[in-house]
Amino acid sequence: MVTKSLDLGCGSKPKNPFNAEEVYGIDVREDLGARVHQADLAIEGIPFPDNYFEFVSAYDFIEHIPRVIYAPKRRNSFIELMNEIHRVLKPNGVFLSSTPCYPHPSAFVDPTHVNYITEHTFALYFDEVNTWARGYGFRGRFKVRQQKNGSHLMALLNKI
Repeated sequence: MVTKSLDLGCGSKPKNPFNAEEVYGIDVREDLGARVHQADLAIEGIPFPDNYFEFVSAYDFIEHIPRVIYAPKRRNSFIELMNEIHRVLKPNGVFLSSTPCYPHPSAFVDPTHVNYITEHTFALYFDEVNTWARGYGFRGRFKVRQQKNGSHLMALLNKI
């Protein structure tokens, strides 16, 4: 079986932190490389079938996805993205997120950062115990492990 990984917000070259045999990417830009699909994940789904990837990664990306958009109706874009990540991961698949973490200044300096992640965001809203995001439309569950790495929160979420 060939292992497949998807890197979100990858630019023209997707990262491959899990050494998967096939690596794909998604970015909003137009100057994309091979196996990189164009999509605006704040308003579009991930253009791959259900249960397709063993791994999904997002480096310095989640903080760019708005929590809520009103255009013209309310969308919980961050929740919708987490649903999409859960959907494209195979059972027991892994989502790796590395994002600037509150209260570090790097979480706020970039004016395109619109989604502030804390040490409690994944652990309370998307885990297998609390799943507080269910109240906003989240349909999955993850086993959450995470640690601070300087200004960033490194989170590993296993699909349940």
